[in-house]
Amino acid sequence: MIRSTLVQRIADSCPHLYQSVVNNIVSAILDEIVEGLARGDRVELRGFGVFSVSHRRARIGRNPKTGECMQIEQKRFPVFKASRAMHERLNRDENSESTNSPSEVV
Repeated sequence: MIRSTLVQRIADSCPHLYQSVVNNIVSAILDEIVEGLARGDRVELRGFGVFSVSHRRARIGRNPKTGECMQIEQKRFPVFKASRAMHERLNRDENSESTNSPSEVV
């Protein structure tokens, strides 16, 4: 799903809100998550998951084309961990299908 589809679905489910208002709300939420991560904060959305920042330390790498050694700077990157509720919701359909399907003959 892309951002415009998300905005459209929210606008469709809330007919009292204009699509431009929904777009501003979605932008504000995403901007706040990014700003929190940029500050090094952990952003937790209950029932959805946790966004955090992880670090890769500086190291010496090798240019694959020339074989030359080079210094690679440390990097920060975003990490997302889904909540238990999301895991259960995603796997609920698989579990219900497996219980409804015929079992193997032993």
